[in-house]
Amino acid sequence: MPILKRSPCQNFAPVPPTVPKRQPSILLVDDSQTDLRLLMEMMFHRFRLLVAFDGADGYHKAVLNRPDLILLDVRMPKIDGFATCRLLKAHPLTRTIPIIFLTAATELPLRLEGLAVGGVDYISKPFAEEEVIARVQIHLHLAGCPAETELPADGPDIEAVTQDAVLVRAATGYLRQHLAASPSPEDVAHRLGTNEKRLHRAFHMIFGLPVQGWLREERLHQARHLVAVTETPLTDISQHLGYSSPAHFSRAFHERFGAAPRQFRMEWQRQRLNEGEPRNGLAGDARSPSITPGLAE
Repeated sequence: MPILKRSPCQNFAPVPPTVPKRQPSILLVDDSQTDLRLLMEMMFHRFRLLVAFDGADGYHKAVLNRPDLILLDVRMPKIDGFATCRLLKAHPLTRTIPIIFLTAATELPLRLEGLAVGGVDYISKPFAEEEVIARVQIHLHLAGCPAETELPADGPDIEAVTQDAVLVRAATGYLRQHLAASPSPEDVAHRLGTNEKRLHRAFHMIFGLPVQGWLREERLHQARHLVAVTETPLTDISQHLGYSSPAHFSRAFHERFGAAPRQFRMEWQRQRLNEGEPRNGLAGDARSPSITPGLAE
């Protein structure tokens, strides 16, 4: 029987075709066509670019396209960059996307506000191409780009996450950061690029309470937690939560929980000691219950 010789080519597995590397996607949001044109000329050969001309358009395009990074102008009509950022950080599909602010302003308070609302960096106008590319690449690398934002199997899809829920989540996050000197509903609405009537309607839809009603309940729940499981002086708790005086705090606490803060703390500590638990141990029913909108964490 003749011996069949193996062709040299048969000793090697077929080489799979090379898959081109996906370019990171960048969303540019600016109401200046001149600035957008400059950014596009600097970046088009390195990144896939999406463009929006105002904050509302930028928010919707970010939710639909989920870019790897967003360059967001601060000064825009209607919804400015800070309001847009707050909404993006409140949405489960966009909250992890790095946001770099674009601004010609040099004032420190403004820059600090941008970092406080969730921005990771600033790029100054007029743009320098080397700086733009360097900062974008640094934050793409830190974010582990490229990567897709995945939702839990039982989490909401784009349609299920209502605008009311996103708005309320952004508002409650902002209010929790400013409990000691809470802004008015009008000011909160302005900072989120909406109006007071729309904000109250969203709170009623999610919580069945107006903004001030939610704020009152949030303060009391946090007060109960701090009184029960910490030894923080009651005066400090009162100031931290924005009560006008210790007497006002004590009265509101007593009306809500049936005991003055000092009495409540003594009873709680006595109960914990009788059960053999540390005085400062966290107890289940002393925790502040979650009252955030039903969005995926």
